[in-house]
Order: sequence, then structure tokens, then C-alpha cells
Amino acid sequence: MTFQQLLYVVEISRCGSINKAAQKLFLSQSSISSAIKELESELGIQFFNRTNRGVEFTQAGREFLSYATTLLDQKNYIENIYKSSKHDSPLHFSVSTQRYPFSEDAFIRLLKDIDAPQIYFKIKEVGMEVVIDDVSKRQSDIGIIFLSNMNEKIIRRVLKSKNIEYHEIATLQPCAFVRRGHLLAKQATVSPEDLSKYTYLVFESELGVSSEFSEEINLLSFQRPPRVVTVNDRAAAINIISSTDAVTTGSGLLTDGLMNADAISIPLETEDSMRLIWIKSRSTKLSHEAHLFLDHLKKSVLDSQAYTEQVRRQAIEEHAEKKEES
Repeated sequence: MTFQQLLYVVEISRCGSINKAAQKLFLSQSSISSAIKELESELGIQFFNRTNRGVEFTQAGREFLSYATTLLDQKNYIENIYKSSKHDSPLHFSVSTQRYPFSEDAFIRLLKDIDAPQIYFKIKEVGMEVVIDDVSKRQSDIGIIFLSNMNEKIIRRVLKSKNIEYHEIATLQPCAFVRRGHLLAKQATVSPEDLSKYTYLVFESELGVSSEFSEEINLLSFQRPPRVVTVNDRAAAINIISSTDAVTTGSGLLTDGLMNADAISIPLETEDSMRLIWIKSRSTKLSHEAHLFLDHLKKSVLDSQAYTEQVRRQAIEEHAEKKEES
């Protein structure tokens, strides 16, 4: 079986007859017919029946046609990559991250910086266990997760076992996410006990995954309330928090333009901290694009910290003004 034979089958299906396919390919009808018969004999199937109106594909022929089309598309794809007039190789970069808006912001900044004819970039927002697995299997160049006093021991052990190195981006005070009009929004800080009165929102994780891999900060003194909402999408989580009295915990960082304006974060009263880290396989050499992304990531985190403080101040001022008016 050759690609040329596959092309003949596909072209016959497009033209509806062997004669028209031969004309389009600048070949004799006998040449195509002979090649098709050889392929039918090799595979033991009949591709089509000849009729007065042209050809009619058999069930086996239609099934083969789908495979042939896919193979030819892949062939053309590979040829286009390596037959570029400039002989430029496409740029590749992939990042897996926990559901952080600043990661998305850094990725957007990277895209704006890249001026290349061909790029194949990917960003995945997933749970911590998937981030680590992606980096371990080299499906992602970089992963972004966090360490805390509660999870650091086990996460470091997992990273070491998978030959993954990590580097700190920033140390953050764990926070609670609430809507602007929430009763807790007027407070400068909130305790785990404050949160226990409200519906708690969590991100879905794989069955059997340890709590150390959770998206939310783990507080020993905080018992999850009976009202729990599970989501697997950051936008859904923020929209639910912005529209209800539901709460959740995490980094607390808000990113301008990528967060619902009705969501704010409040520092949690805890001695624990969240250390944002990026990870990579020890055997992987980072590309220029990966280094550029990390530069943008650090800037995005700093910008998000400044924006978060601004939003918090505004929320407290709004509550103070409403109190005076009442």
C-alpha cells in the first residue's frame, strides 16, 4: 500500500468517477484502475461498484476512505512543516497549571510577544495531581502548583520520585474568595470559623487523590460545612462566588481583566502560607519560549498582588460608605 494509491481512492470519491479522477491527476484511466485493483487485492476488499453514473463506494470502501483521508492529511501536515520556504521549525511550548488567572495572563503576554510563522502552544488548567503527571510525562514543559505547611512534605516526596525540580515564584497569605457584597467582605481578615457558616466551593479532583493535592488551602481547624459545591472550571467557580454567598480558599490573587469584578479575596487568619512554585522535569532543557513565559509569570503575579490590594481597599471603603449612609 502506498500514499499514491490512497490518493487515487480519495480522489475517485471526490470526483465520483475514475475517469474524472484520472483527468484531474493527469493520469490515464487504466493506470488508476490498475493501482486500485492491486490495492483491493492486497487488502482483500472492494472499494466501490461501477455504475452508469460513476462509482458507488461499498461499506468497506467508505470505512477505508476515512482512514485514507486521515493518513493523507497527516502526510500533508508533516510535509508543510518541513518544506517551509524559510525552513523554520515551529515553536513549541506547553504549560499545565492549577486554576490561577495569573497563569493565563502570563500565557497571553507570551503570545503577544511571539512573532513566528508557526507556533504550537498549549495551556491546561487542571488539578495539582494532573499538573505533576503532565510534567513527569513531559506532556508539559512547565507546571504551576503551590506548597503549604500542610502539603509540602508529601508533594516534595512526589516530585523527587518523579525526578521533578521546583522553583519558588512567590509566598502568599492564604485567602478566602467571596463576593463584594458578602457580609465577610467588610472584614480585613477572616477566620476558618467565619467560613464554616457558608456554602463551600471546591474543585473536582480524581477519585482517591489525597487532600494534599487539593486546589483549596487545607486548614486543620476548618471542618467543611454540610453545604459543598464542586466545580471543575475556574470561570464557573468565580461566577458562583460572585453571584451567591458561597466561599472558597486559595491564593487570593485577582488578575485585572480576567476575573469577575464582583469577586474579592480576604486574607485568612492562619499561620500557614502558600508558596507558588513552577516545576519541570530535571531532564528537560527549557526553551527560550519557556523562559520568556516564566518572566511574564513573575510579572503577572506582582501585578495581580497590586491589583488584589486595590480591590480589597475599594471593597472595604464601599462597605464603610454604605454604613455611613444607613
